[in-house]
Amino acid sequence: MDPNEAIAVAEGLFWSYVKDLKRHEAALEARQSGAVDPAELKEAMQTAKVVREAVGLLMAERNRVDKLRKDIAGGVGGGSLDLDQARDEIGRRLACLRRAGGR
Repeated sequence: MDPNEAIAVAEGLFWSYVKDLKRHEAALEARQSGAVDPAELKEAMQTAKVVREAVGLLMAERNRVDKLRKDIAGGVGGGSLDLDQARDEIGRRLACLRRAGGR
C-alpha cells in the first residue's frame, strides 16, 4: 500500500471516530439533567480513548512518510529549516503539556 493511501485510510478512520465521539457527547449533554446510561458513558469513554490513540498513530505515520520522502529525495535542500514541521511539532508538544496540566 502506498504511504499516502495508508495515511488517507487512517485519516478516514480517525474522522469516523471523531463523529462517534461527537454523537456520544451530544447524547450525554442532552441527558445532563437526568441519569446517564452507564453503558453509553462507557462507550463514549472508549471512543475518546480510540480517538486519542488514532491521533498519535496518525501523527507518527505522517512523520515516517515525511522522513521517507526526505530520504528518497536524498536530502535535497539539506540543512534548510522546515517551519511548517517545526510549527506542527510545537503544537503537538503544547497539546501534550496542556493534557498533562489538566487543561
